[in-house]
Amino acid sequence: MARIAGVNIPTAKRVVIALQYIHGIGPKKAQEIIEKVGIPAERRVNQLTDAEVLAIRETIDRDYIVEGDLRREVSMNIKRLMDLAAYRGLRHRRSLPVRGQRTHTNARTRKGKAKPIAGKKK
Repeated sequence: MARIAGVNIPTAKRVVIALQYIHGIGPKKAQEIIEKVGIPAERRVNQLTDAEVLAIRETIDRDYIVEGDLRREVSMNIKRLMDLAAYRGLRHRRSLPVRGQRTHTNARTRKGKAKPIAGKKK
């Protein structure tokens, strides 16, 4: 099992798909990485040599922000908005949608399970 950026990536999958198990790497970045390293797209993780795994690891460390660093950066950005008392920060603090969605109906993922209100039934 190959370990890249602190994540065990699955061995039976193609390299492009397996790299996407790392937080911060999606389809586009995974494709860029294998092109930089020079690995064919149909190659599977269990067919990689140690040198290729090392090259992938070095490319990710050098060029991309992934896993813990990315999570830390995102949480610091949210914390900064909250400390500034910006509108977006207030929405984060109250666990409401941040990007202008309606809350009269919907927004259940963000708000949590609906709370019953006494005396609402007719």
